[in-house]
Amino acid sequence: MGGAVSAGEDNDELIDNLKEAQYIRSDLVEQAFRAIDRADYYLEEFRDSAYKDLAWRHGNIHLSAPCIYSEVMEALDLQPGLSFLNLGSGTGYLSTMVGLILGPFGVNHGVELHQDVIEYAYQKLEFFIKTSDSFDRFEFCEPCFVIGNCLEIAPESGQYDRVYCGAGVQREQEDYMKNLLKVGGILVLPLEEKLTKITRTGYNSWETKKIIAVSFAPLVLPKHRDNSKPKAVPLPTMFEVRNLQDLARISIRLTLKKTVAGPGPLPRRRLAHTGERFRQRRAQHRGSTLLANRYVFMSRLIPGPMDNNNNRSGTDTEEEQEDEEVEEGNCRVLGDPEEEDQAETAEERREGGALLHEAPLNLLRERILGLPLPEPLKMYLLHYREK
Repeated sequence: MGGAVSAGEDNDELIDNLKEAQYIRSDLVEQAFRAIDRADYYLEEFRDSAYKDLAWRHGNIHLSAPCIYSEVMEALDLQPGLSFLNLGSGTGYLSTMVGLILGPFGVNHGVELHQDVIEYAYQKLEFFIKTSDSFDRFEFCEPCFVIGNCLEIAPESGQYDRVYCGAGVQREQEDYMKNLLKVGGILVLPLEEKLTKITRTGYNSWETKKIIAVSFAPLVLPKHRDNSKPKAVPLPTMFEVRNLQDLARISIRLTLKKTVAGPGPLPRRRLAHTGERFRQRRAQHRGSTLLANRYVFMSRLIPGPMDNNNNRSGTDTEEEQEDEEVEEGNCRVLGDPEEEDQAETAEERREGGALLHEAPLNLLRERILGLPLPEPLKMYLLHYREK
């Protein structure tokens, strides 16, 4: 399943293509997708296929196509503080993106059938927390995975605000899935080869919406020996009492983020690229941008104030200045493409023939490291991250 959008050169270009095709439609979902490089969830020998809009499977490890995950994330309508249950959590890629939106006071649980996949998911989760450039832009709801068949969840388990099932569900399993949901909650699942959104509007009332046609492997049915009692899958505690130390870390990080103007929207990752193919793509992208609009917004932050004529206050709007490259607020006026190339070259450095870009400064990390605190406390505030 997949192939709905063109492949990207990197994660950001894949997200650009998903946005252009209207699979990604909201800022929150876009930020989550940009924060996590899809290739990090592939085995090293298969990374070259990570930015194609295709599903990938190797043994028990599986990732759905990017267009599917986009539709799922949009349909879930995630908000900070909600509880989420991922049935068939797999590599943890989706659960990690969800955790970026849920924030520190959400609930993020997953059920996975295979032990080796859970181990793989925790390896990828640790890698993200320890090394990701984007981790400090969010307050994260870390996912918790348990092993078992999602059709055998213990009856006494709590209900969730949002539930996703990553395997094909048959009509006779639909009621079981609905019962995992709170009133007002949303369930997204592949139901009889249609990705379906079900909203629980009351104790016994539901609204159903078909999203797109999909093809998923069916849920694995539980296997029981004759006369044996089914083994229920216990889910983690819904709401743990946080210790004071964790709460203090959350509060301190949030306060420091405000003093450094907050995390803001996630910038596009600037990776090293070489080769004629990339240069052609960049030239084509610049040309289409100039034809479409003279203004390219550099971020999703709110622009500066406008006057009654829709001009930025305190700026000169004379026509002869349109061809100059000017940066103000959050938009840039594009001038001569040759001048733009020169500006880009000034930001780039060459090493071994590859174009490399300086990583953006992590202001939160710098602020924490500058605090007059013992080193162990600083590392705790940084989640013991390596960079």
